[in-house]
Amino acid sequence: MSITAVQPKHATKRVTVLGATGSVGLNTVELILARREAYHIEALTAYSGVEALAELARRARPRLAVIGDPSLYQALQSALAGTGIEVAAGPQALVEAAQRPVDWTMAAIVGAAGLAPTLAAVSQGATVAIANKECLVCAGEYVIALAKRHGTTLLPVDSEHNAIFQVFDAGQSSAVEKITLTASGGPFRTASHAEMAAATPAQAVAHPNWNMGAKISVDSATCMNKGLELIEAFYLFPVTEDQIEIVIHPQSVIHSMVSYIDGSVLAQMASPDMRTPIAYALGWPDRVHAPVPRLDLTQIGQLTFEAPDFSRFPALKLAREVLRQGGGAPIILNAANEIAVAGFLAGRIGFLDIVRLVEATLEHTEMASLMAAPGGLEVISKIDTMARELASRLQQRFA
Repeated sequence: MSITAVQPKHATKRVTVLGATGSVGLNTVELILARREAYHIEALTAYSGVEALAELARRARPRLAVIGDPSLYQALQSALAGTGIEVAAGPQALVEAAQRPVDWTMAAIVGAAGLAPTLAAVSQGATVAIANKECLVCAGEYVIALAKRHGTTLLPVDSEHNAIFQVFDAGQSSAVEKITLTASGGPFRTASHAEMAAATPAQAVAHPNWNMGAKISVDSATCMNKGLELIEAFYLFPVTEDQIEIVIHPQSVIHSMVSYIDGSVLAQMASPDMRTPIAYALGWPDRVHAPVPRLDLTQIGQLTFEAPDFSRFPALKLAREVLRQGGGAPIILNAANEIAVAGFLAGRIGFLDIVRLVEATLEHTEMASLMAAPGGLEVISKIDTMARELASRLQQRFA
């Protein structure tokens, strides 16, 4: 992780929020508006939520508002008429918004669709808070190399990686024995195989601890989210694959831990609220106030831990195998998972079919030639497209 010069204290920070209408984006904007004197908002973007983006823009008053779906340009322009806010639309406009000079960018566009705008933000050379784990899963080496080339600071926003960042002694990385990612186990931690097979989208998105979007909630239910985080951690921190451990922690109070060679284990703890890691990234290297519930361990009573059940959550084993394989395998994993989750949410496949479809895509002969190490963005995009097309076709087997 590259570290740039520390921002001078009390300077107004210019910020852009990519994916402003999602859960992370909305929380980011709310934290910014709570300290409006400290920030200037350059751009807000969304893909298709034109009404939500327009409402947010009217409140936050950015210089630019961008909608990713080009067919919604007129709707956004009409909604913001008379505000003086610049309006743009289309995938290239998202990239151009990310390229505008700012001090800090929140990269919160969900899925592989966020890759190009995130890379554009990284190339801009300031600080990028990454809430889009798929960027690092699909292009981890590329993103890290690009950040080093441009002197960009990457700040992880996922609660687990943000927690590790807070307690990882970068100056003594050789003294780290392992890092431990905690997982809640989601809504089906104790469910039977039959109950999981019959699970509905409404049940899968009902996370017991976190309030998140539909896609990431389903990923949490399958534990694919933790598998993606395993790959993300490998690229973010100077550790090997076998130094990354996953532990089930149902209370979601300890967000991750770092173990050192002297026997010390440092843990970051907080109430399960994404505003805490967002605030840490927004204020870094300082800390800023976040209006979150304060942790009261006497009320919680106890913290429990379990080893992951790989028979119930095969996505964890699959993700580790993909990380070991490297090359194009993580891109295929992510692309197939996005197709599978969308299919489940639309009622086309069952809950247990999600990981089965991902595995079938990875094992298909069409993917064999794509397992070689990917190159630049063009190659990554090609692998992603081909994997999505194959997963879409294979999906019919599970319908």
